[in-house]
Amino acid sequence: MSKPIIVTVDDDPQVLAAVRRDLRANYAADYQIVSADSGPEALETLREIHSRGQVVALFLVDQRMPDMTGTEFLVEAIKIFPEAKRLLLTAYADTDAAIQAINEVGLDHYLLKPWDPPEAKLYPILDDVLMDWNAHVGVPFDGVRVLGTSWSPSTYEVKKFLARNEVPYRYIDIERDADAAAIVNASGDTARLPLVILADDSQLWNPDRRELAAAIGIHSVAEAPFYDLVIVGGGPAGLAAAVYGSSEGLATALIEREAPGGQAGTSSRIENYLGFPNGLSGADLARRAIAQATRLGAELITALEVTGVTVDGNAKTVHLSDGSHLKASAVIVASGMTVRRLGVPGYERYEGAGVYYGAAATEAATYKDQPVYVIGGANSAGQAAVMFSKTSSTVTMIVRAASLEEKMSRYLVDQIAAIDNIEVLTSTQVIEVTGDDRVEAVHLGNTVTGTEETRDASALFVFVGAVPHSAVVKDLVSMNDRGFIYTGTDVLAFTDAWHESRDPYHLETSVPGVFAAGDVREGAVRRVASAVGEGSVAVTFVHRYLASV
Repeated sequence: MSKPIIVTVDDDPQVLAAVRRDLRANYAADYQIVSADSGPEALETLREIHSRGQVVALFLVDQRMPDMTGTEFLVEAIKIFPEAKRLLLTAYADTDAAIQAINEVGLDHYLLKPWDPPEAKLYPILDDVLMDWNAHVGVPFDGVRVLGTSWSPSTYEVKKFLARNEVPYRYIDIERDADAAAIVNASGDTARLPLVILADDSQLWNPDRRELAAAIGIHSVAEAPFYDLVIVGGGPAGLAAAVYGSSEGLATALIEREAPGGQAGTSSRIENYLGFPNGLSGADLARRAIAQATRLGAELITALEVTGVTVDGNAKTVHLSDGSHLKASAVIVASGMTVRRLGVPGYERYEGAGVYYGAAATEAATYKDQPVYVIGGANSAGQAAVMFSKTSSTVTMIVRAASLEEKMSRYLVDQIAAIDNIEVLTSTQVIEVTGDDRVEAVHLGNTVTGTEETRDASALFVFVGAVPHSAVVKDLVSMNDRGFIYTGTDVLAFTDAWHESRDPYHLETSVPGVFAAGDVREGAVRRVASAVGEGSVAVTFVHRYLASV
């Protein structure tokens, strides 16, 4: 298979030669470097590349060119290679045009000329965007196949687990593929679906998370009996704590029950995270954090759930769902939130067969050109609606509030208003979901007028809030009646559980050496950036605690 291609375009011969030289010096082993001195010439080259079946990974284009600006070129180029990453080379005076291109062509980055030295100003940026491209486009299929039906909850759970852990797989619907149906029917037991066929042709029938994780090589067994720090939960707060704990010399383990990233990892787009002007997906953020934490020495243990934490003197024991346990000097509870289930008739019956909690990006292809409903009016619901508008025939948002503005960021409200196939029904709630073996219709009621209607529906994606995932420490630390954990000064203000001579450290719970960070904590600001900040700050106070015992 030929190498993916990096295309660079600049009308200045000296600049073009310099870009080509620097690209070849660092990327020639893995990428083919193609250059052109004008937009029209480059577009003709792209058509030839496409006709040969090759793929472009990245465009690096000068903005100020006489025949066609860099932005104008990218508008046409992404029609041919829509997955390619897009970077502009700009002079300082052109930065406004570059920022405008973020919205116009989804620009991934812009670089100011000159970029010397490339080791500091060019290669780190290109490494970053090429890593993203490889994560979503360039990773080859490794042989994992999932055979099942699109309306099977267990099939959906397997697909979701693989996707969230970024394991490449091929889904084959046995209702549409005769060969796959024959393989399944040969077993005589279709009730055991899904069937997971691994690269070595070994088979797993309806595996649970731990069995699947072990089979595909996801780390799910602790390597050591004792750690300086054990982190419960792999969302943004937990991942940040893992990065800072391991980088500062603590023997650190993080335990995540499903996939690192937490609820944020399911977000189709995070637009307001500092330093990413084009936004990034929750999966991208999680992948970057995982790579960073493991590179620094943290141990990530996935597909095992923490069932409880006990304390004996200064030693903490974290108990796991397989019956094993880890011992640690300190624990950070960063278990985040659990999506709130609704009591609407039909929701429970169709979960995984037309009712999904979260964005469920794995199901976008299943509902291509079909009507889908997004339930909720906060940012996560809006981001999902935008994502599904690109593939589904219509997207209807069901919002209990009188307007989107009550809970949604202004930029997202404006974005939704500009998309023709998104309909927003405010002051509306779901009364019932009906169908045979899958969702077929949704019954809606207007809370102001009292009117009701039934509409055809293929899927409902539910974003109606969450509750703290704090049950694992409910008998250990103090929390409020909603399950949010008290920390720091709140422990003194709202409980009588603190018996030490010192005051609790910031983010420390009512149990010395047990800390809480992120959404599970009472008083937390529920933003990704805030969770990352709390996870990193918690490690500072872990150090103080360890120095005091």
